[in-house]
Formats: sequence, structure tokens, C-alpha cells
Amino acid sequence: MTIPPSKEHALPDYAVFILRFCLFACAHSLFASQRVKRALTGWPAREPRSYRLIYNLASVVMFAWVMGAYRNSAVLYFVPGVLSLVMYLLQIIILGILISCVRRTGMADFLGLKRSGAGAASIPGLVTGGWYAVVRHPLYLFSFLFLMLNPVMTAQWLLLTILSTIYFLCGALIEERRLTALFGDEYRRYQGEVPFVIPWPARLKRPPSA
Repeated sequence: MTIPPSKEHALPDYAVFILRFCLFACAHSLFASQRVKRALTGWPAREPRSYRLIYNLASVVMFAWVMGAYRNSAVLYFVPGVLSLVMYLLQIIILGILISCVRRTGMADFLGLKRSGAGAASIPGLVTGGWYAVVRHPLYLFSFLFLMLNPVMTAQWLLLTILSTIYFLCGALIEERRLTALFGDEYRRYQGEVPFVIPWPARLKRPPSA
């Protein structure tokens, strides 16, 4: 007779989800660091484009692994009727804004798609136009808004929103140090003119510059 394994000491589903997300966040940050890139690729200054592509694909696979945990979580609330459609519409608009931000900084570099004749990812100039004239980290701001505007809020999605917000803030702070080291006084002036993540009311009155 086979005795089923005891689940008395098994982690609860929400704990498994948190653990997987933390592992994803650590791996995502670790392999994005310049030190690890240089150690793995041997490139002293710039990463090969293939590194970025492999990094993105691995991140998608690992994020799917994270979302595979705690899928049967309770529904905390559901926004009914027309209001839910409005929230879905806002999410679509936010997706468009996120794509426009990525295009402004370089879609091919972001995705790791190698252009003909290019052996390594290029280093773009400091981008200060568009939504980057409103906040310094619009990708994090609008990603947070996208998560918050989900009309079906489950326990899993709420955990994802909380953990992602913490990760976004940590990532933004790390990125601030990297950009300051890369652009120096130019980025320091930019920091003094444009808010970190939350836009100032005066900035909202002015449309993003072209």
C-alpha cells in the first residue's frame, strides 16, 4: 500500500508564489548587471545583442513559471458592467504608452533584435522627450497603473502588484545609479528637472515634448 506524501509541511500557495517571484527578481536583476554581463560574454564595454535576446526569452519563461503558482487564488473583487470595460480600455491605452516609451529608447535594443552589420548593442543618448519629460521612469509608472487597473482582482494579482511595485522602485534606484555613471552631469540636471516616478501637477499640464 502506497502512503501519499504528507502536505503538513508544504508551503502555502501564496508563499510559493512569493518565493518564485523573489527568485525571478533576483535572477532578472543579476543577469542585467554589467558585471555579470562582462563575466558571461567577455565584452568589456557593450553586450552582444544575442545576450539581450536570450535574457528576454529567459525572463518570459521564468515569469510564466512565477504565474503558474497560486493560480486558483480567491477573487477579492470584480468591477462589473461598463466600468470594467473602461478599465480594460485604459489598460490598452497604457500598453500603447509603454510601447511608445520603448520605441523612444530603441525597440530593437530593448528586444535584443540584431540589426544587419551590428555586432553589439548600441549605447543610446539620454532620452528626455515624450513621457520621459513627465517622469524619469515612465515604464515603471505605467506598468504599475496597468496592474492596478485590472478589473478582476485576485489574491495572486494583488500579490503580483505589491511585489512588482517594490521591484520597480528598487530597479528604478539601481537604474538611477547606472545612468548617473553613464551620463554624469547631464543626468543630474535631468534629475533636477523631471520627477522620479510620480509626476508633478505642473508637468501634467504640459504635453510631452516631441
